[in-house]
Amino acid sequence: MIFLKHAEKNLVGVLIFQSYKLKKINNFHIPIIIASILIALLSNFGSVIIFIEPFTFTQINISNLGYFSSLTVDQTFIDNNQWWRLVSPMFLHFSFAHLAFNCLWIYILGEKIERIDGSLTFISIVIFTAVSSNSLQYFWNGSSLFGGLSGVIYGLIGFCMIIEMDSSRDIYDIPPGLYMFMIIWMILGFMGVLELFGFGSVANFAHLGGLVSGIIFAMMLKTISLIRKNQ
Repeated sequence: MIFLKHAEKNLVGVLIFQSYKLKKINNFHIPIIIASILIALLSNFGSVIIFIEPFTFTQINISNLGYFSSLTVDQTFIDNNQWWRLVSPMFLHFSFAHLAFNCLWIYILGEKIERIDGSLTFISIVIFTAVSSNSLQYFWNGSSLFGGLSGVIYGLIGFCMIIEMDSSRDIYDIPPGLYMFMIIWMILGFMGVLELFGFGSVANFAHLGGLVSGIIFAMMLKTISLIRKNQ
């Protein structure tokens, strides 16, 4: 029992120390932006299938003749252990406007969340919402050729919205109308209006998965904070 208590104290100490270190570094959103830009440029915005293959949700086999086929989820994750693909599609962008819009939002929201909540919280939201949005988009649409940071962005929006909902002050300094605009934008995507006006194919279920998972993450964080206060 004494050994277990010492081990528990050491583990808590390590987690607190790591959390403190991450809170001192508030620029983790910058590498995400840089990686997205580099991958977009090197792959010619997704045109070079060989380059984007390591980042797609499921593994893609490319034959010598140039034909390609997607492996199943079980083959990709269970047989080949390529678990990074749950997150990696967020780095893929298929047009300059797609890239610029997403990087701008990551820069704005990422800086705010890292400065206020710390980098550990920011990274946790990014991973949680990326996995959720990518998974929902794949299982609903069935194609692994999708990508972008927009699912994560909707996750960050959902997180900020819930955290500010019962607060007496503007924590993230985000206008309420902006939350409404993003939700309306998502609804327009589901209605097909965005494609009609030339915005291309939109990963609507990635947006929905990101928003819902961001809201869930915020609710979990608020619940944990409430439990700590009552202890």
